[in-house]
Amino acid sequence: MQAIVNGLALTRISPNVLTFIGLIINTGAAVLFGFANENNYVRMFVYAGLVIIGAGIFDMVDGRVARKTDQVTIFGAFFDSVIDRYSDVVLFFGLLVFYARGNRLFYVFLAAFVMITSLMVSYTRARAEALIGKCKVGFMERPERIVLIILGALFDRWGAMAPVLWVLAVLSTITVIHRIRYTYVQTSHMAPVQTTDPLALAAEREATGNVQPHPTSAL
Repeated sequence: MQAIVNGLALTRISPNVLTFIGLIINTGAAVLFGFANENNYVRMFVYAGLVIIGAGIFDMVDGRVARKTDQVTIFGAFFDSVIDRYSDVVLFFGLLVFYARGNRLFYVFLAAFVMITSLMVSYTRARAEALIGKCKVGFMERPERIVLIILGALFDRWGAMAPVLWVLAVLSTITVIHRIRYTYVQTSHMAPVQTTDPLALAAEREATGNVQPHPTSAL
């Protein structure tokens, strides 16, 4: 992995480009899921699992390349997080299409539910950390989700993807509930939030002595 990072660093490629390439590769895996049918799904799922592994390499090296080439930025961290959410959604959407084409309505709903909970796992952490600093509780984060999807794809010959979706649905829901409870406990002693201004605007007002809250719309 370090050799890959060193080689990419020599090209001076933008880490944001690497992040976006990972999304494109995951989209290819989603297409393989979506075009699978009852006759070729074993082969197509194996291909999709291998493609997701390839996309995972870009997920692992973009941050390292950024540090190696001194291209670490706040926007880069934001962009990486946003693209990761798209990568999650596109994979589950591919599975949703597969089950829909096979008239397996229950698993269409299950794949959609897992898609929603995967987003909520990330959202609850991001929203909580905007209030309390850190919220890393819970188990089912993105690396665990990706590993499970890869295992389900590679071993769907034995029907592995269906139980993988169940595991994702249950553990992701538990993770969301855990983070909600953790945030409730951490904020129960805090004063109510007086403003929803971005931190940059709040810092500017403090520096200029203007402490009047600026009217903003809530998220």
